[in-house]
Amino acid sequence: MQRRVDSGWRLALPILVTIVVADVVTKWIAVRSLAVYGPSKQVIGDYLQFTLIYNRGAAFGLSLGAYSRWLFMALTVGALIILWRLFRQSTSDQRARLIAIAMVAAGAIGNLIDRIRSERGVVDFIDIGVPAWRWPTFNVADMAVSCGAFLLAFVLWGEENRADESARAAKLASPDGAKTT
Repeated sequence: MQRRVDSGWRLALPILVTIVVADVVTKWIAVRSLAVYGPSKQVIGDYLQFTLIYNRGAAFGLSLGAYSRWLFMALTVGALIILWRLFRQSTSDQRARLIAIAMVAAGAIGNLIDRIRSERGVVDFIDIGVPAWRWPTFNVADMAVSCGAFLLAFVLWGEENRADESARAAKLASPDGAKTT
């Protein structure tokens, strides 16, 4: 049997730490070099700009009212507990699963740090799009959560499909499964 948590740490921890550090550092730079809701700094024309905003809500500006900060902190802690349980159930040979969990957890931690640190909300600064259509402003943590969640959904879906196939194969191989009515 594969060793679970100890082996997974060697892969997941460097990913988690790298993303959290990159998120904290890029947000620090953004806060010090951009004016809040001020003019954007163009990086690649209108397609990629840096625009500093504070997001008190969640993804895409979703808000739960006056208590958004506290509710999103609680939801984040809950999500981190679920991710920890998924991590503990993982084996070292489930590399994609471990990477996905590390990415989602790192992004959640990065944005949780902002919520704990300031009532202003999460620092967002990456602004992409074209003049007529802009994607909601985001940060490194948001990218990690989005990419990691997509990867985790894909991995878990694949695991479920493999489990279903194994169950069907076992049923067909059993004496009861071979009977026709």
